[in-house]
Amino acid sequence: MPAVNMHVIKNLILDMDGVLWRGETPMPGLPDFFAALRQKHINFVLATNNATKTAVMYTEKLARFGVDIPPAQILTSAETTAVYLSERYDTGTAVYVVGEKGLHEALETKDFHIITPEQVKAGDTAPLVVVGFNRHVTYGELAMGSLLVTKGATFIGTNPDPSFPSELGPLPGAGSLLAVIETATGVKPVIIGKPQPIIFEAAAKRLGGTPANTAMVGDRLTTDIAGGRAAGLLTVLLLSGVTSREQAQNSPILADFICSDITDLANQLDDHS
Repeated sequence: MPAVNMHVIKNLILDMDGVLWRGETPMPGLPDFFAALRQKHINFVLATNNATKTAVMYTEKLARFGVDIPPAQILTSAETTAVYLSERYDTGTAVYVVGEKGLHEALETKDFHIITPEQVKAGDTAPLVVVGFNRHVTYGELAMGSLLVTKGATFIGTNPDPSFPSELGPLPGAGSLLAVIETATGVKPVIIGKPQPIIFEAAAKRLGGTPANTAMVGDRLTTDIAGGRAAGLLTVLLLSGVTSREQAQNSPILADFICSDITDLANQLDDHS
């Protein structure tokens, strides 16, 4: 599609997994992509449903790929979850967490008290169960989370992604772990990340743009595109992750623009200098 169709876009909210990389493999042309955004004066924030890493850890990962992006331009579902809960629960509230370092650190930064599976087994309780992606999860961790939800704890999910793109292909994601507890308890989680509006609103606030000149760029129709549209943003689907062109064309969820990858996107964006 011609570049003029994207001339209104001045701000981008960029997904990461499937857009900027697959697992530990950067997408071709990653440094050139960000150089092009800066040259064209396109503002951007990286916003991911992945709650395993902190913003600093993502900055370090990007540096390994030859890209310099400060933590202030990176927003994770872990951080968004911690902020959301801190606005609703008192300092020191106990929380049971199924997740990796990014989620634990985000909640600890907001002064939540994290309890362990062993403490639950010993009789401790918590009003909150927060579940994100965890590549090392055990049955026992999920079982204790299920036990607390059954007893009345509020069930929070950082994001609903059923899978995530890797070098090997799609692998089970946070949504798959949520499904275990939901199946066991019959309780649906409150979702914080995409496609819910919370993370989009936080990203748009950092950019300082308007919905009319801000686009959500992602590879997943049900979260990136559906959530972006619901938030009133323009949407750009990249075919470099979990969605094929055929799926995009046959889905009831339609993106405003479809690009093959970040290089294609950069070529179509107009210069706002």
